[in-house]
Amino acid sequence: MRGTRRIHRFLLVACALFGLQLGSLIAPAYACGCGAMIPEGSSRVAVTRETSAVHWDGRTEQIVMRFTVGGNAPRAAWIMPVPSRASVELGDRALFDELERLTAPEHRTRHYFWPRPRNGDWPFDVMDGALPGDAGAPAPGDAAPPVGVVGRERLGDFDVARLTATDPDALGRWLDDNGFELPDRLAPELAPYVAQKWEYVAVRLAPDRTDAVLAGTLDPLRIRFASDRLVYPMRLSRLAREPQSLGLYVVAPHRMEPRDRIGGDAPEVTYAGRIAPSEGAVGRLTGGASAFLTSFEQRFPEPSRIDGDHELRAADADTPYRRVVYGNELLTVAGMPVWLLAVGTVLATALTAVLLLLRVRSRRLRGRSASQAPYAPHAPLPLP
Repeated sequence: MRGTRRIHRFLLVACALFGLQLGSLIAPAYACGCGAMIPEGSSRVAVTRETSAVHWDGRTEQIVMRFTVGGNAPRAAWIMPVPSRASVELGDRALFDELERLTAPEHRTRHYFWPRPRNGDWPFDVMDGALPGDAGAPAPGDAAPPVGVVGRERLGDFDVARLTATDPDALGRWLDDNGFELPDRLAPELAPYVAQKWEYVAVRLAPDRTDAVLAGTLDPLRIRFASDRLVYPMRLSRLAREPQSLGLYVVAPHRMEPRDRIGGDAPEVTYAGRIAPSEGAVGRLTGGASAFLTSFEQRFPEPSRIDGDHELRAADADTPYRRVVYGNELLTVAGMPVWLLAVGTVLATALTAVLLLLRVRSRRLRGRSASQAPYAPHAPLPLP
């Protein structure tokens, strides 16, 4: 009987492990915040982080995207809709380093009085962790082909095709025929963009080395197009099966804010402030002009709920904001904890008071003893 149970248990575990392995092989890739990223064949790719910088001056928009990916895919592809004819080139690697420095939180020190076990303050440090808690281009005419190739370039590890389309199914077939392997369910999601006469930037990530895989932080891509409104395409991210996150730097004349959540959590502003003209990567992005920088973070726990693109508008006021990170430190004087000095002073004062009280009481007792002693008259002197 026991042997039969052991065999059944072994078979259940083996089936479960097989199912997990099979799922890892056929699971769809993560979509990135600006489109859909799909690896070739049965390989896997995961966009662990997407960070984008957007510059808009009221007429022209630039989007610089940087992906951090992991997996075993030698190649992958994604597509990004744009509202008008776009140019594509490699972005400046130094841009995001500068933006991170500009938007870094302010660090302040906040002192506390009493020692804390979690911080390992004396006397808790001698307990060795025993306490818990330490731990717009013109629309194509009627005779326009279903798919038009505006241009195709090789940019570093990227094979980039700039396309027009009047038929989402034809667009999907062209992508598939030209090495951009994307899912069949992409065509319905492209239909709204085709109806609005948008164009497309299709990107195939293909390293030059035959033994290379897509891993780590990729070179940024810079996409530039005319637009009278600031828009960040996000609709295709609804194809993702896993939660998504987006980090977005927005450089514009004023502080900007999303019009709505588009199906995600509320966007969190992590920085807002005016930046002076710069000679660095940010200056090259803005053409040397001053601008207002706004930084957002947003999570999409259920990508299928994404119902549109991010459209950003000017906030009511250019109110600056910077995060503050507090570092807690025990209050000390000359290296001595103030709480210990205070407790020592109280104890010394109390001890002194007790000693004084004892001394006064002792004097009173001695005086009382002297006053209560029996009277002894002197003997009479002898007569002469």
